[in-house]
Amino acid sequence: MTSPRIVVVGGGPAGTFAAIAAKKQNADAAVTLINEEACEPYEKPPLSKAFLLGKMVPDDARIAGPAGVRSHGVALECEACATAIDRASSAVVLRDGRRLPYDALVIATGASARELPELPFGTPGVHYLRTEADAQRLKSQLAPGRQLLVIGGGLIGLEVAASAAELGIRTRVLEVESRVLARVCDEETGALVHAAHRARGVDIRLGTALAAALPLRDGRVGAQTRDGDELVADLVVVGIGSKPHDRLAVEAGLVVDDGIVVDEHCRTSDPRIFAAGDVVRFPGPRGLVRLENWRHALDQGSVAGKNAAGAADVYAPVPSFWSEQYDLYVQGVGWQTPGAERVRRPMPGNAALMFEVHDGRLQYAMGINVQRDLATARRLIERRIPVDARLLADPSQPLAAMLKRGS
Repeated sequence: MTSPRIVVVGGGPAGTFAAIAAKKQNADAAVTLINEEACEPYEKPPLSKAFLLGKMVPDDARIAGPAGVRSHGVALECEACATAIDRASSAVVLRDGRRLPYDALVIATGASARELPELPFGTPGVHYLRTEADAQRLKSQLAPGRQLLVIGGGLIGLEVAASAAELGIRTRVLEVESRVLARVCDEETGALVHAAHRARGVDIRLGTALAAALPLRDGRVGAQTRDGDELVADLVVVGIGSKPHDRLAVEAGLVVDDGIVVDEHCRTSDPRIFAAGDVVRFPGPRGLVRLENWRHALDQGSVAGKNAAGAADVYAPVPSFWSEQYDLYVQGVGWQTPGAERVRRPMPGNAALMFEVHDGRLQYAMGINVQRDLATARRLIERRIPVDARLLADPSQPLAAMLKRGS
């Protein structure tokens, strides 16, 4: 009997962990990982933080560990672009004309930056941050005394703003919503992050949208807000979210709905094709959902890879995210639930901790500089341990004791 051939498309965390998990599940499988970039797969989160500050290079953060993907028995194809999936002959077509046959396929192509029509890709002085090459270009222009305009007050935008401020760059942020981090933070936690930026000289303008922009003759970028304000910056970073990079699936005729639709086993509408990471929509607590964070990509990639190799694992995550800005470590864990009771626990210094409780159980927790508490909160959520909202609000009541009582 021949060894099963498993092809994984995408060199991010979902694809890398899918390839490694497939090989662990079936040591006889011939697993190939297709990576568009020229290097070993690396972690993307530091690109907007430690990399811009000169504290690391991508090779310091290989996803598969220091020895790389090949040390796990996976064949790595770098600078390889999948242009099509031939479902009839079960093969992935590469740009150079090669065809990689598969018995099972995992699509983990991630997401691409959402383009701002007023500042399209390729506009001089304008940066979109998704890859090492993007970060290298941005880093080369971050010099003290320059003026940076950031479009978007979400995680990427504020992380870049924090890095720029630490480098002595005058930074302004435009955010269309009435507060920063509106998609991931409650009002009070977002206000603490906003205050940290303001204290470091970052000018954040809320409820402000870009109306027009154009490159100037001196190399700078001119911009006008919808309120009529005229702004000039040496460089611009756009961080307004992302969209699933699902072209391969669309053209292959798979079911797609703002992402590749998969079931609880990460299986697409084709039983031999799986998908994972930012590119998918999967069954959540209240219907299909798409997540964009590192932990989700890792966990779902692992499940997709194992199942492509013959397992039947179910993906039922407790999602989480984190962001580093200055001396703030912002985290969230769990599923935000409509109608949940919100409970805030007083914390000292620049720490914060908030819970959401529904039907007597913890559903979601988020905080700043409370890594240990959130690790415990994750276990409370995973084990569905009953909690008392009054005790959650009392800083004298350790979360670990609640976990122990529920064991």
